Amino acid sequence: MPRPPKPRKVSFEPDVTYFKPRAVPLSMLEEIELTLDEIEAIRLCDFKELDQKEAAKKMKISQSTLQRILTSAHKKISEALVDGKAIKIRKL
Repeated sequence: MPRPPKPRKVSFEPDVTYFKPRAVPLSMLEEIELTLDEIEAIRLCDFKELDQKEAAKKMKISQSTLQRILTSAHKKISEALVDGKAIKIRKL
């Protein structure tokens, strides 16, 4: 039986929670859903340019967990950009 996930510290909540390709009706788009911890990992590592150890420490998770979160977020974002899908940020 897997152990329950540890709570992750997220210090950022975006004002905008939806991105979509221009001039395509929302009803015609598939959605990719990003979690708040994925957005926080992207913000810390890519936007704030912290190394993974520092970012993991801020989120109170291990570096390997942060790496898995980042990998998942990068895959979702690239899929949305390449395939023209909408990105929805799921708030808690």
